[in-house]
Amino acid sequence: MSPRIKRIGLMTSGGDSPGMNAAIRAVTRACAYYHVECFGFKRGFQGMIENDYLELNARSVRNIIQLGGTILQSARSKEFLTEEGRAKAAANIKKLGIDAMILIGGDGTFRGGQALFREHGIPVLGVPGTIDNDIFGTQYTIGYDTALNTVVQAIDKIRDTASSHNRLFFVEVMGRDAGFIALNSGIGAGAEEILIPEENLGLDRLLNSLEKSRRSGKTSSIVVVSEGDKIGKNVFELADYVKENLPYYDAKVTVLGHIQRGGSPTCFDRVLASRMCVKAVELLLDGEHNVMVGMMNNRIEACDLDKALKDKPTINKELLRISDILST
Repeated sequence: MSPRIKRIGLMTSGGDSPGMNAAIRAVTRACAYYHVECFGFKRGFQGMIENDYLELNARSVRNIIQLGGTILQSARSKEFLTEEGRAKAAANIKKLGIDAMILIGGDGTFRGGQALFREHGIPVLGVPGTIDNDIFGTQYTIGYDTALNTVVQAIDKIRDTASSHNRLFFVEVMGRDAGFIALNSGIGAGAEEILIPEENLGLDRLLNSLEKSRRSGKTSSIVVVSEGDKIGKNVFELADYVKENLPYYDAKVTVLGHIQRGGSPTCFDRVLASRMCVKAVELLLDGEHNVMVGMMNNRIEACDLDKALKDKPTINKELLRISDILST
């Protein structure tokens, strides 16, 4: 292992996701195991700029693996988007004697890390933490599994009301540019239709599907809508359109919103975060940087950070086919 790495910096950035605390814990304890000092910057890149940090050790991360959110907090930093802001952040990192940074977040976080590396030579390593699961180079991101379970539990409750009152519910879930949450939770909750940004199914198909469901004897229906779906301006206008064209439906809208981000992480996300972050520390100690850790075929592997940002994961077409079959 490389003798050059004596101090590792750590931060969480972007939208919080369940399992980030498990990731913080794993980085910190892996550092302790390998006798490396660990510094955590608070509020992401803004904390770097303001030199707002704390020293982490094995005991300071006790009893956090089960907690949602992030003890290091997260923030959007407009100042970091400027060259001056990034220079401040880099100067503080170097002043602390930090040899490399581990960045837990999504594509915006990784782009910030790229800038630190290219402009100031700071080695960075990305850990994908986002509920959207929209990062190339990993089958699962930290927080995705927990978000799925949260959505399915919510839809199960909504279905109770839908069945009791013979209603049609449009349930909007997160996923501005990616439909992974909508597609998988929709299948898991038995939704009649699933609308995602990757597949523009069109308004006519939606109406035909709902009409078909009514003729088959269904007295209530659930439509899961990814927030980035393109067939309507928003979920409320979509519901209004259905009411106008299928007036016998009592259509309601539920927007799950930030409830999907919170909560105690599932066992899967805790284990995933632990595996990814131990690997992240070990990669840095082996001299690797400007890469992202990801899970592929149940193996934790490194993916070039540039490639992770350039490419996009694709929706599983087989799941779309299964959804069509099961909505009959």
